[in-house]
Amino acid sequence: MVPRTLEFACSLILVALIAGCAGSATGRVSLRPDGTPGPEKCPEEALKAMRYLRLGVGDGATAELDANQMDARPITLYAGRVESVLLDDLGTLESPTRLYGYIWTSGPQAVIRYYEALPPGAAQRVPICAVARTAMNQLRKRPESLPGTAVLEFSIGGVFIVDEFL
Repeated sequence: MVPRTLEFACSLILVALIAGCAGSATGRVSLRPDGTPGPEKCPEEALKAMRYLRLGVGDGATAELDANQMDARPITLYAGRVESVLLDDLGTLESPTRLYGYIWTSGPQAVIRYYEALPPGAAQRVPICAVARTAMNQLRKRPESLPGTAVLEFSIGGVFIVDEFL
């Protein structure tokens, strides 16, 4: 018979390992020579969720790129995890759905990929595949961007559903 404290400790370790695996989606992304992310497949569970939500490739909406810097101008994005906020409905994802993803700042422009969405009132995040895009090179970093950051002119960008990251 296993003592309760050992059983509890093993359970905590297992939960920590599972959480670490779930949060390491960006750990599998290969980087290009300029530090931007390489191609990445959209996970099957995200493709299923997007089909269920009737989100198609190319569906788009406007979002605040960083929920902590809404309406800032210019905005400083930091490499790593990001929480964005939809300003418009993205198909069946209603504003102000939260989007969770990752920012890369090593190349000439910021690259933002979204892996999860949290609709208003939902209990848990839904897997998705989406990217931030803007017209006229607006994700291009300003010259004053320090390493690990991307200073952009505007805090708002377009978010578009994809079925793979290129």
